[in-house]
Amino acid sequence: MSENKVIETDILIIGAGPTGLFTVFEAGLLKLRCHLIDYLPQPGGQLTEIYPKKPIYDIPGFPDVLAGDLIDNLMKQIEPFNPGFTLGERAEEIERLEDGRFKLTSHKGTVHIAPVIAIAGGLGCFAPRKPPIANIADFEDRGIEYIIREPEFYRDKKVVIAGGGDSALDWTIYLADVAKELTLVHRRKGFRGALDSVEKVEQLAEAGRIKLLTESQVVGLKGEEQLQGVEIKQKGADNYWLETEHFVPLFGLSPKLGPIGEWGLNINRSAVEVDTFDYSTNVPGIFAIGDINTYPGKLKLILCGFHEATLMVQSAFKIIHPEKKVQFKYTTVNGVNGF
Repeated sequence: MSENKVIETDILIIGAGPTGLFTVFEAGLLKLRCHLIDYLPQPGGQLTEIYPKKPIYDIPGFPDVLAGDLIDNLMKQIEPFNPGFTLGERAEEIERLEDGRFKLTSHKGTVHIAPVIAIAGGLGCFAPRKPPIANIADFEDRGIEYIIREPEFYRDKKVVIAGGGDSALDWTIYLADVAKELTLVHRRKGFRGALDSVEKVEQLAEAGRIKLLTESQVVGLKGEEQLQGVEIKQKGADNYWLETEHFVPLFGLSPKLGPIGEWGLNINRSAVEVDTFDYSTNVPGIFAIGDINTYPGKLKLILCGFHEATLMVQSAFKIIHPEKKVQFKYTTVNGVNGF
C-alpha cells in the first residue's frame, strides 16, 4: 500500500485469524465498521498458514471441520459487513491523537486511525523451532519444510516427520495415505500428543504402513540440489542414513510479541494481561482477545476467542458511541443486516 494511504475505521483489529474475523461479525451486528491488519499475506492466521487441512473438533455445531474450511466460513459470515484488510504488513508504531483516537502505522508506512484497537494476533509474530543441524538452512525449500500447507505436495514421496506433539502425530496419520514411504522420528519413547492420536500412530506402525522411530533424532542431512537423505541417531545403535525426499521437523513455533511488546501494555510471559469483564488492557481503548491475552483460568481455544470477541465489542461500542445505549438483540429475531 502507498505510504500516504490513511485508513479510518471504528475498530482496528490486529490479526486476521479466526478470533479477529469473528470480531468483525459481532461488531457488525452493532453497526461498527472494522479493518484488519495482518503480517501474513492472506486472512486465516495459523489456520491458513500452518494447517489448513487439519481437522478441528471443538467448534460448536461442527463434529469436525478443516481449519481452512472454518476460515472460509468465517469469511462468508462477515461478507455483509464489508471489512477492510491490510495484509502482508506488520503493526509497528502506535500513538494517541489529540482527539483520543489511535494512529497505527505499519512497517510499510500504511496509516490506520481508529478509536478502538483489538489485538487478536494469536501467538504474535512466530517462527518455527528448528532442530540444531549444521547445514539445515542449505535444504530449506529444497526438501525441508517446517509447515505442511498442502498434503498433496507429498503424494507418492518419501517423507520423514520429526516431533512428538499433536502436529507431528496428526500429520503422520494424515500423510500415511498420501506419502509413498513415511517415517516418524521422536527423540523420546513417549509422546506429548492426544492419546487417541498416539494409538492411531502405533497401529499404523504395527500394520507396516509407517515406520516409527522412537528414542531417535535426525542429526544430519545430505543431498545435492535437493535433500536426499537424513542421518538417524538412535539410542543403543550406530548412526545410519535414511533415504528421503522430504524432512518435516514439527517442533512447534517460537512466539514473539514483536512491536506490540513496546506499546506500554502489561505483559506476562509474552501475553497481554486483560480484565475479563471485557478483555480490556491497561491502556484505555485497547483490547486483547484470543491466544495473545492472559488472565486467570485462560484456555487457548478458538471458541474462547469467539466469546472474548463478543464481550469486547460491547465495551467498544460505548467508547465509539458514548452517547448511545447498546441495544442487545438476538440474531434469531433481527437476522443479520449489513451496512
